[in-house]
Amino acid sequence: MASLTRDLLLRTRKRAGGIALDVFFRGISQAGRAASRVRPEEWGIRVHGNLPYLGTGREAHRLDVWSAHEPGANAPVLFYVHGGGFRILSKDTHWNFALSFARLGYVVVTINYTLSGERPFPAAVEDVVAAWSWALDNVARFGGDPSCIVAAGESAGGNLVTALTLMATMERPEPYAKEVFTRGVVPVATMPACPILQVSDPGRFDALAPETTAFARDRIWEVCRSYLNDPEARPRQDAAMADPICILESAAPTVRPMPPFFSLCGTRDVCVHDARRLAKALEARGVPCEHPEYTGELHAFHALPLLRNARIAWREQQAFLSGALGTRMPKPLRRVTKRTGRRRG
Repeated sequence: MASLTRDLLLRTRKRAGGIALDVFFRGISQAGRAASRVRPEEWGIRVHGNLPYLGTGREAHRLDVWSAHEPGANAPVLFYVHGGGFRILSKDTHWNFALSFARLGYVVVTINYTLSGERPFPAAVEDVVAAWSWALDNVARFGGDPSCIVAAGESAGGNLVTALTLMATMERPEPYAKEVFTRGVVPVATMPACPILQVSDPGRFDALAPETTAFARDRIWEVCRSYLNDPEARPRQDAAMADPICILESAAPTVRPMPPFFSLCGTRDVCVHDARRLAKALEARGVPCEHPEYTGELHAFHALPLLRNARIAWREQQAFLSGALGTRMPKPLRRVTKRTGRRRG
């Protein structure tokens, strides 16, 4: 009886913590959007919102396109997958990433996907694949070049864009992986920020980061168990794409060259251990990977532009993209005055 009571209390604590985190991040995002003095239209950016990439009518299957370009502009595209432990948040909570990249001159595609509380793996991966295919077929209408796409995301989104890149460069047995490979388009660069890359083994952090708080441990276990729909979060042969780092560390060959990677992380983020593994695995494969670590910063710190390290991270991210895109690097937008429509510096 005492054992059952302890288990119930533990599950209740974990669920309450997850709900509190969801409410906190949504509140921060809404408050930031309300307080922000930056408006997309001031930069000539049009937001084409809630476009369906699948015909289900579900909110999970909608995306936004942020663009200041006309059809035929052939601007580089940035395909963004939000984080949230596979189970919370959305494209709308990540408006600041979309706006920031759009202001840098990209046509930005930012997506929703099925969260693990509704359907576990591989639903999120399948949705990312469907949104990717939609982007390849449709970004030209918004001034984007479907042959020049950067794949980016943070946390769970970092996992998903890493998996997407593997599917574009390796022949895999999964039907959704075959769909990506058949399209033949490889991201020109991949940017998985603070990624969690091995969902089947949350216990590895116990030894790697013994200083992790009980709250953080709860979130890690909750993320992994929910995504795999498995109370033990064990490795499964049919869920290999939930652990993209393990595929990279294996002898599985690539058929197409992998793009350069940029994987930023804070030193106080438990996911820094996965980011380090990613850099090491890519180095072993001869794939360029920049992995800057920012002293004292927590998970997804770069979402907070008031932080000095966040601003540094964005500058270093831009420098990486400049090297990866070369002459295709877009020019940052200039503000458009509402009164005259003229541009000013």
